[in-house]
Amino acid sequence: MSEFTPQRNKAFILEAFETDDTSQGAPLSNFIELMDYWRFEYDWRRCELMLSGFPQFRTRLDGLGIHFIHVRSRHENALPMILTHGWPGSIVEFYKVIEPLVNPTAFGGSAKDAFHVVIPSLPGFGFSDKPTAPGWNVARIARAWDVLMERLGYSRYVAQGGDWGAAVTTRLAEAKPEGLAAIHLNFPIFIPPPLELTPTEEEKAAIARAKHFFDQLSGYSSIQKTRPQTIGYALTDSPVGQAAWIYDRFITSTDSHNHPEQVLTKDEMLDDIMIYWLTDTAASSARLYWERFNDLTTVKLDTPVGCTIFPGDVLQSPKVWSERTFSNLIYWNRAERGGHFAAFEQPAIFVREVRDCFRSIRS
Repeated sequence: MSEFTPQRNKAFILEAFETDDTSQGAPLSNFIELMDYWRFEYDWRRCELMLSGFPQFRTRLDGLGIHFIHVRSRHENALPMILTHGWPGSIVEFYKVIEPLVNPTAFGGSAKDAFHVVIPSLPGFGFSDKPTAPGWNVARIARAWDVLMERLGYSRYVAQGGDWGAAVTTRLAEAKPEGLAAIHLNFPIFIPPPLELTPTEEEKAAIARAKHFFDQLSGYSSIQKTRPQTIGYALTDSPVGQAAWIYDRFITSTDSHNHPEQVLTKDEMLDDIMIYWLTDTAASSARLYWERFNDLTTVKLDTPVGCTIFPGDVLQSPKVWSERTFSNLIYWNRAERGGHFAAFEQPAIFVREVRDCFRSIRS
């Protein structure tokens, strides 16, 4: 990591007016505390050792080198599952759920709930290669994921995702590959109510929440879907800038009342930030916004779909919207806690939801 002193860095020069809340972004005092910890106490070698505890591989898919974690369960008849992260997520956000999914009997579950787990880094993210030309949209990633599961010898599997992972997983279900049995989403892509219908109170609340997000919290998305290259220059040049860009998402998207330290440790947030900083993937990860927003479609699906809605997520789909979008809705639940980074924030709840969703489709 580049050397920098938070107290003297230009990013921390006070202006005439600084807000104490999150109305204009990350509060200065909270962010300085995180940067001080990064500078003086954080240990990347600890994160390296944690990640090295899981088997990791690289393979070429559609001409691109893709990194992935692959952990097989010792339990007979374990169900293969591919889990996909989003932005600003990474493989790090799943590290607390891998063992409970693979070895459920050690975590209060039944051997019948075991999974073989595959966790790829999205193209342009983390330790996967960066695309060298346009075209790596969510549909193309979904096709690559099916090839990966087939290459690993899984003729029948399920898929799970949130954020961009939900978009990839939804596209995978839309493509209906022979091996895909069902999907689970913790950020479902939905079809809102037709304009001629009067929305229910639940729908009104969901619409108001969506309006607040797009009006007040989606600046990062607007920039990354239109100028990913420009913002990439700034973030790749500055560790403080990269950290602030991601820390702001932890503030607004976790179930923490704008205090992400209540649900994620400083180490956990910095582990994720470091994945972006060390691999110089600010621009290449942001380009997925440009790719997706040039290919936005929402279609009805008849693949078996399960959804879990976490109360702190930025967008929330009422059940009626999920039923309108997914004609074969096999599972739907509102979790008691958790936000956008469900597996990272509430690993036990995430594991329970995935187990409950896929229990009905196990052969």
